[in-house]
Amino acid sequence: MKRLALILMLLATPLAAVQPDEMLDDPALEARARELSKGLRCLVCRNESIDESNASLARDLRILLRERLVAGDSDQEAVDFIVQRYGEYVLLRPEVTGANWLLWGAGPLMLLIAGGVGFVYVRGRSRAPRPEDASLSPDEQARLREILDD
Repeated sequence: MKRLALILMLLATPLAAVQPDEMLDDPALEARARELSKGLRCLVCRNESIDESNASLARDLRILLRERLVAGDSDQEAVDFIVQRYGEYVLLRPEVTGANWLLWGAGPLMLLIAGGVGFVYVRGRSRAPRPEDASLSPDEQARLREILDD
């Protein structure tokens, strides 16, 4: 019995938050709307799509998306309308264009810079003279004996 419960828990997937009154009568349009809403971010819940979110703003976005599709917009036109209205932040996977190149490239660039700095640091430490390798001049040896004898 416990194994069955564990298997069911592992197989359980999160239910979509789409309400029955939001669904379109046309199954093809509804499938398009569901697919598009998986790529749009809920502005309240953060990294959760509007398809999964129960927030009222996510519901409004789902309804707006469906209205645009019923009005005859293509998938790209409907998404562009929402992006124009709410900004590029509404996309779960923002496009890699313009200023986003800096954001997409900053992580790998910082990793390369840190690796270079680490390499130079380790390389410099290996070339530095070690204290046991340094030989003392006769004057320094005499002064050291004086200090140690006192």
